[in-house]
Amino acid sequence: MRAVEIRAFGGPEGLAVIDLPTPVPAAGEVLISVEAIGVGGVDTVIRSGTLSGFGFREGHVPGNEVAGTVTSAGDGVDPSWIGRRVWAFTGEGGGYVEHAAVPVERIVPLPGNLATTDAVALGTSGVVAHFALARARFAPGESVLVRGAAGSIGIMTVQLAAAGGASAVAVTTSSAERGERLRELGATHVLDRSGDGDGPAGHDVIIDIVSGVDMPSFFDRLEPNGRLVAVGVVAGMPPADFGTKLIAAFRKSLSFSALSADTVPRPDQRAVGAAQFEAAARGELRPVVHELLPLEKAVLAHRKMDDGEVFGRIVLTP
Repeated sequence: MRAVEIRAFGGPEGLAVIDLPTPVPAAGEVLISVEAIGVGGVDTVIRSGTLSGFGFREGHVPGNEVAGTVTSAGDGVDPSWIGRRVWAFTGEGGGYVEHAAVPVERIVPLPGNLATTDAVALGTSGVVAHFALARARFAPGESVLVRGAAGSIGIMTVQLAAAGGASAVAVTTSSAERGERLRELGATHVLDRSGDGDGPAGHDVIIDIVSGVDMPSFFDRLEPNGRLVAVGVVAGMPPADFGTKLIAAFRKSLSFSALSADTVPRPDQRAVGAAQFEAAARGELRPVVHELLPLEKAVLAHRKMDDGEVFGRIVLTP
């Protein structure tokens, strides 16, 4: 089968299409004929080499979510899964493939009227957005700022905050055109990338997908008892001394938290994911697919991600 690996850390040109044996599902696994692959911001960060300190090595096959049809099942798996359309979390990688062997506890059945491309546009992004707001203890009536809202996690956070009764949903983004699209999804205020613009003076909750050197400046935009939750590092790591901002604002009782879905129990993720797929099928959540590209165009997909061209999610199709 065809797959894409990170042949060399760095730019998108370090990706390469390779041939791998089609996997055979082990005990407790299913084999999925992949129809759609989500391209996430974490894929580009891993490809760049930024996360090599976390054990990622050249030769890694990126991608953590796919959707398609179960074609076979390993020992101990209910055979009724065969022939069903599912979304699957492939783990820390292994998603840029034509066939994926995945533990059965990592798959979620799809409603009949939800496209596999929409499933991977929603999938992990919706789950991360849900648990990020939960980690921030977001409550109805509070103001939320989504930093880096044009990506798939940001888009889902905007929708969930709006549906959850936020008094305001501000977003940072790079253009007025993107801002208008985010307003259609529930944003009430559009700010520039630095957080400036016509919006609330402060926010109770900030969900930060960007991080990078500018992250500490957003502590200044929190109300007393405000909470900032970082769920991504698409702009790189924050400064090593970013916590000094919190201590300098000691009397405001601000808090910072990082959230990785790896710490959320798998059954909880599956339950939230299944509910969100049903909500999307009913039209209550809107997955946003930026573009469909064939698997062999993974380099182009990553180039578009690096250039900041993407609104929503690029989906690769084998």
